[in-house]
Amino acid sequence: MLKRCAIAFTLVAALLSAHPGFAQSTSEARERIEALHGNSEGFDDSFKLLTEAMRFGDPVTVANLGAYPLTVNANGESYDIQSEDDMVENYEKLVTQETQNSVAEQTYGDLIVNSDGVGFANGALWMSAICDTDDCSVSHWAITSINN
Repeated sequence: MLKRCAIAFTLVAALLSAHPGFAQSTSEARERIEALHGNSEGFDDSFKLLTEAMRFGDPVTVANLGAYPLTVNANGESYDIQSEDDMVENYEKLVTQETQNSVAEQTYGDLIVNSDGVGFANGALWMSAICDTDDCSVSHWAITSINN
């Protein structure tokens, strides 16, 4: 019995330590973003814009942060949103109130940070650094998917 408990404990500990965003501080999250993607200062600005836009229900700002075509999973369907205008016009159908609330309340320490990008609200929304130059020395952060 003791051996099974030790194995179970080891498995749980391994899973928890493997979670890229588990129990990290703001500075640890920022350092991880910088190490994996660069432009952590740009992410800080986008984080503030996005969480405030979700808090105040501002579809224009959310749309401005999108990388198009933008994949949105909502209402059991997957949509490829082609433009900011499409996003704004269909915002209420594409972004649930639950997703808005969860992203609005997002803390830095609970972000998911991995090689794919940065996940908000347990993966309900993802942002990635988008290269603006061929060598990616200049980039900006954009929403790359929404998963209601």
